[in-house]
Parts: sequence; C-alpha cells; structure tokens
Amino acid sequence: MVRQLGELENDIMTRVWRWNRPVTVREVLHDLQAEREIAYTTVMTVLDKLHRKGWLRREQVGRAYRYEPVSSREAYTAALMNDAWATSDNPAAALVHFFGLMSPEQREALRDALRVTAVLPAEPDPPERAGPSLGTGETGSGAAR
Repeated sequence: MVRQLGELENDIMTRVWRWNRPVTVREVLHDLQAEREIAYTTVMTVLDKLHRKGWLRREQVGRAYRYEPVSSREAYTAALMNDAWATSDNPAAALVHFFGLMSPEQREALRDALRVTAVLPAEPDPPERAGPSLGTGETGSGAAR
C-alpha cells in the first residue's frame, strides 16, 4: 500500500518531479523559501526521509547529496488511485462514482489512456464476435488487444 505524501513531502517531491534532474538540498530550500519560511535542516531531513522511504535515490557529490526521484509523479498517482480503488467493497460502483466526478477533459484523457493500453477497441466488436479470441485465429474487429 502506498502512503500518501505529507504536505511538505508533496511540495518537495513536486519540485523534484517537475525539475526532472538531480537536485540538492540548497536548490529545494531556495525554491521553497519563495513561498514560506523554512530551515535548511528541515528540507534536509525531509529529503533524507523521502530517500529512506524509497521515493528518492541519492548520490554523494563532495559533502552534499543530489537527490532524484525513483519513479514519476504519474506512477505515484496511479498507485494512490489503485490503493483507493482496492479498498472498495464494490469496485465497479466506485468507478461509476469516480467517472461521475470527472470533468469532460478528464473523461477524454481516460478514453485516450484506454486506447493507448488497448483496453478499449477502436471500434466495438459486433455482438456475435465480442470478447477475446480463444486462439481460433479470429481477432474480433482487428484492433490490437
């Protein structure tokens, strides 16, 4: 189960993901200080905790560390969504409610994602041929599966 990031952890990870390169404590500190008062040791402690939790890898460069993400923000978001969905007693109903909360743009992004993962065929199969092929050489509509 993926634990949701705390507020400061999320603020730091957002920067690390957005910058998409190894970062130092000082770089993160300077960026955070534009929004709030925060100590170097606080940022250093949170980066170390994120490293120990497996969110960041680090490499020592001189006396300092450079941190970079282990995975993408999208992978983190997907894991959170999967964990939330897995807690439902009725996953289908949870999805229906989730889809109902989506904006038209989010629904279109979902359609695009389903097409990319080949879960949603480009054209629906005729009723008599719906469903996956059972090795008979038939592929339904010919869409990649």
